[in-house]
Order: sequence, then structure tokens, then C-alpha cells
Amino acid sequence: MRRIAGLLVVVALLLAGCTAAPAAPPASAPSFAPVDPAAILAARKQAGIAGCPESSLTVPARPDGLPDLVLECLGGDSTVRLAGLRGKPMVINLWAQWCAPCREESPYLREFAQAGKGKVLLLGINYTDPRPELAVEFASLVGWKFPHLVDQEARLARLMTVPGLPTTLFVDADGKVVHTVPGKLQSYQELVQFTREKLGVKL
Repeated sequence: MRRIAGLLVVVALLLAGCTAAPAAPPASAPSFAPVDPAAILAARKQAGIAGCPESSLTVPARPDGLPDLVLECLGGDSTVRLAGLRGKPMVINLWAQWCAPCREESPYLREFAQAGKGKVLLLGINYTDPRPELAVEFASLVGWKFPHLVDQEARLARLMTVPGLPTTLFVDADGKVVHTVPGKLQSYQELVQFTREKLGVKL
């Protein structure tokens, strides 16, 4: 009996030692090493994604138009002043590579870019996306060749309403935002219809 009692005491002490042991420190959050901008630009060019359009630095911003905000082109080789985009009707799509609805509507934009070439400017804004290298990879995989700007810090939302991702803006040749589609485009036909009704461009 004494031997059993002694064993019970030893087991109790061991259990007490286990419960008193300090917890392991929590694992640190994953971090991503910054990617060389030159590598992102090279990947964009290799994918055949176009460079960004020129914009006026002097034309006054209009209150019903795009905000007076300068954004970098995806790859960092140029900048664009949104308020200075004039002279051609535009469809501007806000997207991110992590956004599932953006993936779902990507074929409509790919087809639209081909059909609207020379008639309407299709411009992407890679929005609140921390991984520009994955943005280039995404655009390449879905076959997007049209140009893209970058707004990682949601600066656009400080100057105009951004309902979420994706969002599509229809802007006339004078720079007026004439229509906004919050959320996913439902079809290529819907995109063509809005372009005809809101911008007067028939594809």
C-alpha cells in the first residue's frame, strides 16, 4: 500500500509540473518579402499587358467626374492622373486577385477589351491588393491585356464612394462618371448594354 501511495504522489507531482509549464509562444503572422518592382514590370510586359494611358496634368477636375488622384501603373513605369483622363469613353473596373467575384467576371472583361478596342478605353484598378506580383499573375491567367493602375491603400475611397469589389465605373469622354455597377457584372451582354446606354458606344 505504501508503494502504491508513493507512486500516486509521484504521478501527482508530475501532472502538476505539466500544468505549470509555460505555454508555447504564438506563431508569428506570415510576412511577405517585397518583390522588386522591376520584376513586376518585366512580368507584366511578358504577359502582354498594356502600359497605361496618358493623362492631362492641367485639365480641371470636375465635381461629377473621377477624383484628382494620381495612381501608379501596375509595374510602376508611369503614373496616371484620373481627373486628367479625357477624350475617350471609359470603363474602369476595380478588382483584386483575392476577390472571387472578380475572377467570375474576368471573361466578360477580356471579351469586352477585344470588342471595344479603339472605341472605349477599358482600364483596371488593382485595388487594396497587397501582392502586385500575384495581380500580374492573375491578369495573365485570365487573359487580360488591358492596362491597370494600382491603389493598394484605398486612396480612391477617400475621394469617392467605392461600394466594394468588384466595382465598374462608366465614364464619358468629358470625364463625367455616368454610371456605377457595384458588385459583379452578370454577363458580357450586360457590359455591352451599359456601354451602349450610358456611353453611347455600340459594340
